[in-house]
Amino acid sequence: MDLSLFYFADEGSAERDRYRLLLSGARFADEHGFAAVWTPERHFHPFGGIFPNPALTAAAVAAVTSRVAVRAGSVVAPLHHPLRLAEEWAVVDNLSNGRAGLSLAAGWHQRDFVFNPSAYEDRYQVTADTVATLRSLWAGGGYGGHHATDAEYRIYPPPVQTEIPLWLTASRSPETFKAAGKVGTGVLTHLLNQTQEELAEKIASYRGAYAASGRAGRGHVVVMLHTYLDTDLEAAQQHARAPLERYLISSLDLNLSSGGDRRGQALSDSRARMVIGRAYQRYLHQDGLFGSVEDALRAVERIRALDVDEIACLIDFGIPTDVALSGLTRLAALREAL
Repeated sequence: MDLSLFYFADEGSAERDRYRLLLSGARFADEHGFAAVWTPERHFHPFGGIFPNPALTAAAVAAVTSRVAVRAGSVVAPLHHPLRLAEEWAVVDNLSNGRAGLSLAAGWHQRDFVFNPSAYEDRYQVTADTVATLRSLWAGGGYGGHHATDAEYRIYPPPVQTEIPLWLTASRSPETFKAAGKVGTGVLTHLLNQTQEELAEKIASYRGAYAASGRAGRGHVVVMLHTYLDTDLEAAQQHARAPLERYLISSLDLNLSSGGDRRGQALSDSRARMVIGRAYQRYLHQDGLFGSVEDALRAVERIRALDVDEIACLIDFGIPTDVALSGLTRLAALREAL
């Protein structure tokens, strides 16, 4: 079981030096054998809003590390022309000397599609098509122009890796897991809106589809978990409870406003408190890594039993940077214990 670091900060809880946790955490991950550092793409909302372009943050991570993989978790594929996507990540691959990787998401928040409004309805098909296009461009293939007289376009600089590591971001839909298996990518997922039992079924479906794709291996499944380790569960709660609840409130607002109608304003305070309270308890005791190293080991074994290959530890949900960084020493101890 690999451990990596995952970032998705809420701007409302960000400190003045917004990227210190990202860069200091990346250095720590690089020095202590973690598998990867993941940064997302998020637009026009405080939740995740300090990460509008994962190629930029990945380039920064690449510049301060030498070993750890540098990954997008995720790029919203329908918002980008595939040539531009391939160009940017070829630069990241060169800056990192062959450590770049991307998880592609179809997107869901309609406001984001101001960048490419026509892609919203067909976003799932666009994302699937982007997999093949990126692989071809990465391998030196050409991209045809919009007109018959246009020459093919090839990306520069040439990437270091001969094949681009790709994942599809999946959650509720079993079809997305199957699609990832069919096209031979990995899967990046989470436990925000699915149970561990449901995830196990989806992973089994993914493994079957991957085996039928004819590609070598079994694929690669990454699960994001909210994470903070301390001496024990009580100490972890003292630091994590208030920040995590604020973080979940911001996430709830984003989800409820996804249709652009601000339905989140109609949710009563009592109902919101109940939803957030349940979510907090679920992450604390079941679907996150909280407490001591020993507590986390038990949680990891439950996740391992789902046939997961890597846990991406979400560490930046509002805990003060110095406290979050101190918690990484225990996370490194967990990695050693694994």
